[in-house]
Amino acid sequence: MAIKVESQKRPEGSKPNALRRSGLIPANLYGHKGAESISLVVPAKTVERMLKFADVNKTEIELDIPELEWTGTTVLREVQSHPAKGFIYHVSFFATPKD
Repeated sequence: MAIKVESQKRPEGSKPNALRRSGLIPANLYGHKGAESISLVVPAKTVERMLKFADVNKTEIELDIPELEWTGTTVLREVQSHPAKGFIYHVSFFATPKD
């Protein structure tokens, strides 16, 4: 079962803590174009829902970035959470190659 996640490009110069306060989690997408990465934001509610079903490096996630007109299959590569408080503060996706 692939999980569908929609994200947006992270605004230039935006501060991660300000994004988190507004309900967005900073994220990165790697592997979609070689070594290039894209800075993204994903709504916190979407990340919480996704993590109920997704395992790191195992679950396929259909990532959609409408403003870049990019949709592809990714795996959740990394989830960073606050060690004491437990809230998520960053996620990373890795694009899987298309067959």
